[in-house]
Amino acid sequence: MYKHQSTSNTDRIVREAERKTITSLSRTSAWKLEQKGLFPKRRRLNPEGSSCGWLLSEILEWCHSREVVNSVNM
Repeated sequence: MYKHQSTSNTDRIVREAERKTITSLSRTSAWKLEQKGLFPKRRRLNPEGSSCGWLLSEILEWCHSREVVNSVNM
């Protein structure tokens, strides 16, 4: 399960296009992982709207937590 541990003073919101560029995950794959608790949760940008994004620090922490591919095992 994904759990965020810290927030940087320079943290910012990342929208869908940038999230996809950073993670290389499709919208559907990210959504499925999020539903399983394996990807950071989206944050609503406006309490009355539908716009959302992710904290950059959470996205980067998720990326750094991915297993390194070992070419010997491929």
